[in-house]
Amino acid sequence: MAQVPNKVAARLSSTIKRFQPIINSAKSRDANESDTVIIVTDMLSEVFGYDKYSEITSECSIRGTWCDLAIKIDGRFEYLIEVKAIGSELKDGHAKQAVDYSANKGTDWVILTNAEIWRIYKVTFSKPINSELIVEINFSELNPKKADDVELLYNLTREGLMKSALGEFHTQQQALSRFFMGALVISTPVLEVIRRELRRISPDVRIDLEQIKAVLINDVLKREVVESEKAEEARKKINRATGKLLRAREAKQSIEPEKQPEKIETKPESEEIEPEI
Repeated sequence: MAQVPNKVAARLSSTIKRFQPIINSAKSRDANESDTVIIVTDMLSEVFGYDKYSEITSECSIRGTWCDLAIKIDGRFEYLIEVKAIGSELKDGHAKQAVDYSANKGTDWVILTNAEIWRIYKVTFSKPINSELIVEINFSELNPKKADDVELLYNLTREGLMKSALGEFHTQQQALSRFFMGALVISTPVLEVIRRELRRISPDVRIDLEQIKAVLINDVLKREVVESEKAEEARKKINRATGKLLRAREAKQSIEPEKQPEKIETKPESEEIEPEI
């Protein structure tokens, strides 16, 4: 997780306590979408640290329709935000319009929120355009004294944006996903380790890598973990990383000069001089 600066951590802790009663009050009176947008705007400013007058905008028109809010810094749209009334149940379909907007704005991130629940989507610019829910935060359940909760919110702050904290969080989530773990388990380096351990336990049994891989795929791992589209993406990522590491190692070896045996200099033995009598 990202290291949260003390000043930002203090702000997050204090604003969690400040906005939780506001959210509960709005829920109790079933605030409409317009009122919820006002609360979300205040949270973007006071909790997450964006300038209300220069970085938070509702002037985001795309093909004649409007996105509720957006974070725009130095002329670039960083987040597109779809807001629903505070009592609404959020669904992936609600984020679709904002995801479609992102294709026109080149924005990697979409936020769907009703002020209490914050859902963050990573946009994939494929054909068709796609998105992945990477985290859901229930603001009402956050503990201002809990470091993990503060770190989770930090990913959405302006300070976190400047440090690419959300991107790093997404990379970590991918690395710990079941698809990435499944692809890693059936990769050649891991299969070789398993075969070595099997040979140590049963030295008289001959086992090849394909046999081990078949058992893992058919009997150990779930089919969706190794045969889905996400599993294929994970395999490609591991193959690219392995290939890059191998090329770097080979390049290093090719430029490393051959070590020459060290020459040991020997001093000529000094001639013995007989002492004068």
